[in-house]
Amino acid sequence: MIAILGAGGSIANHLVPLLASGPEPMRLVSRSARPDARAAEVRAADLTVPEQAVQAVAGCRTAFLLAGLKYDHKLWAEAWPRIMGNVIEGCKRAGARLVFFDNVYMYGRVQGAMTEATPFQPVSKKGEVRARIAAWLMREWEAGALTAMIARAADFYGPATPTAIPSAMVFAPLSRGKKASWLVNDAVPHSFTYTPDAARALVALAASDSAWNQTWHLPTAPQPPTGSEFIEMAAAALHAAPRYRVLSPGMVRSFGWFRPVIGEVYEMLYQNDAPYLFDSSKYAAAFGFGGTGYREGIRATAAPLRAAKAA
Repeated sequence: MIAILGAGGSIANHLVPLLASGPEPMRLVSRSARPDARAAEVRAADLTVPEQAVQAVAGCRTAFLLAGLKYDHKLWAEAWPRIMGNVIEGCKRAGARLVFFDNVYMYGRVQGAMTEATPFQPVSKKGEVRARIAAWLMREWEAGALTAMIARAADFYGPATPTAIPSAMVFAPLSRGKKASWLVNDAVPHSFTYTPDAARALVALAASDSAWNQTWHLPTAPQPPTGSEFIEMAAAALHAAPRYRVLSPGMVRSFGWFRPVIGEVYEMLYQNDAPYLFDSSKYAAAFGFGGTGYREGIRATAAPLRAAKAA
């Protein structure tokens, strides 16, 4: 059986249909379990509680840790180490392999492209948390205590991905005839991982015996667009005018006084003021796929929004 820890999230919503067509049954685990005909089992669990995390993976061969938390560095510092420790313990007891879907916060400010060999040098509180839990998992597999892997994505976008920044700041407002927004600098390239690509790659990695006990950057198209180019492509796909504003650090900080989640973005703005380049050539060399092109991915992301508007 396969356990999806964090069912209902953006990546899980793309992963579940792919696994549903496979030979192994699925257990979907989330805080509030919802019936799903594609799953053999649906279970409610709080992964910060040891017993619940252990039971969430009991009897499973593979577990995908896709859980997300409220964007709050204090909550992350408290909950993420507990989640990682509990899931590791659960996988050890079950003899399950663990796939951890991760981000790039632990790298900090990087000159040039981020690769799997980029050292952890976090410059944010959330980055410190991500560095801590990623290093923990790597120590476990290096010690031979667990079979696992880290599958890491850049910022992401795609259909049915409403919480992603491009969805909230670009696609949604443009589809309603409003101005889009971009963070800090619209003149530098910024890599984005296309969520359907991430899901397909997770399936391929988990099925490959040689992929385990490594870190992988999920396929992300090279030569990323600048912010202005991304918005122009999104506007064209939505048949909208490419109107937008660039949010300065001061504006983000001011908005954060009224919306705490925006305030949490402030410490991450270093990812937006200079080129943000994510290298997935390791995956491309091993699996022959380098990521969906931005123009194609943006068209696919815009399509359901156009359809909803026309309905």
